[in-house]
Amino acid sequence: MLHLKSETGPRWLEQVENHTDLVLIDHAHCEKKAAGTALNLLFAYVEDEELCREMTSIVNEELEHFHMVLQLLKKRGIPFRRLKPSNYGAQLHELIRNQEPQRAVDRLLVAGLIEARSCERFGQLRKHLPDAELRDFYDSLFESEARHHAVYVRLAKHFAPESEVMARLEELSAAEAAIIAAGDENARMHS
Repeated sequence: MLHLKSETGPRWLEQVENHTDLVLIDHAHCEKKAAGTALNLLFAYVEDEELCREMTSIVNEELEHFHMVLQLLKKRGIPFRRLKPSNYGAQLHELIRNQEPQRAVDRLLVAGLIEARSCERFGQLRKHLPDAELRDFYDSLFESEARHHAVYVRLAKHFAPESEVMARLEELSAAEAAIIAAGDENARMHS
C-alpha cells in the first residue's frame, strides 16, 4: 500500500527515545513543508482541476497537523525553533527529473513517498513510544498520511500512463530505501 522498500530499524527508534523533543520539533517543520509542497504543486499544475482540489485539501490538513504539533510542543514546554533538517527530503528532490511531464510525475511521487515514510514512522511511534499521549497522537495522524500517499500516486497518473508511473515509483522507492538506510546523525522524523 505504501510502496516502501524498507522498514524503519531500531537505530531511528533509539534516536527518538533519546531526542524526542527534537523529533517533535522536526515533525512540526515537516507538516509545514508538506503544506508548502502541496501548495507549490497547486500553483505548478493549475490546469488540473482534480489536482488543485486535492492539493487544497492537503494544504489545509497539513496546516492543521502543524498547529496540532505546535500545541503538543507548547503543552510539553518545548519551544518551537529552527532546526537543521535531515538530508532526506533534499536527497529525494535531487531525483526529480527536469522535463515535463516527467517532472510532474516525480514531484508527485516524491511527495507521496515522503508521506508514506511519515505514515510508516507514525506506525512505529504508535507501537513503540512509552508515552501514551504521543502514541495516541501518532495513531490519530496515521491514516491521513496513508491517504495523502495514495492521492499523490493517483495524481501522478494524470501525467503519464500507469505502467510508467508505477515503474518510476519502484525506482524512487528503491532510492528512498537507500537514503533511509544511510540515515542521518541528527534525530529527525526522517533521519
